Amino acid sequence: MKIAVCDDDKKVREQMSSMIKRQAPDFDICQYATGENMISAGIDHDIYFLDIEMGDISGIELAKKIRSEQGNSGKRSIIIFVTAFREYMEDAFDVNAFHYLVKPIKEKKFAEVFQRAVKEVVTGDERREKYILVKDGESKRKLLLREIQYIESSDRKVVFHMDNGLTETYARMYDLENELGDLFFRTHRCYIVNLEKVTAYSSNSIQVLNGDSIMLAEKKYTDFVKTYLRYAKNGGIVNV
Repeated sequence: MKIAVCDDDKKVREQMSSMIKRQAPDFDICQYATGENMISAGIDHDIYFLDIEMGDISGIELAKKIRSEQGNSGKRSIIIFVTAFREYMEDAFDVNAFHYLVKPIKEKKFAEVFQRAVKEVVTGDERREKYILVKDGESKRKLLLREIQYIESSDRKVVFHMDNGLTETYARMYDLENELGDLFFRTHRCYIVNLEKVTAYSSNSIQVLNGDSIMLAEKKYTDFVKTYLRYAKNGGIVNV
């Protein structure tokens, strides 16, 4: 697992690196004194510890660049901000930060946050490889969950709107809803949406990455908002 520690204070960099090594001696730790150094290195890390106030490029700006480069790849690195100033917490939420550590850093708190971050990386990797099997004629076809934008039903036929096209099969929406898990939401009796693909929503519709708009039943709106906010708070991919 690759870990980035970016802070313009050498003592803080060394402190965090030492705490990481004590918990995970086999992890690859890269230290950066500036955001420019980290960008020029061009390394994709699994976990980033970013100081917010640094030189020309702040930790917030670095986080935005990381999210932009990851785009819709399905990968979402863990970003943890480290700062002496609490007023940046709202900005941290905007870039879907995993946590916010306030200096001076206490080792017990650091250890707790780091362990949760590592667990989240492992869980995220497993989630990206999850799939379902659907009937395709006489055989079965594997569909990666991360490539499904939404599912639409018409009579007994179900259409999977994928990142790279359409897949049709015969299935029951109820069965699919139970099989897909909590990254998907049944917006209407005819639609199930992948929360990772949502780009906008209103009281009666949801837009997804491919530009399509799907129906959101009025009685489902409140549950959808609660589900989506919980999903975002738990580190899900947010495109809204």
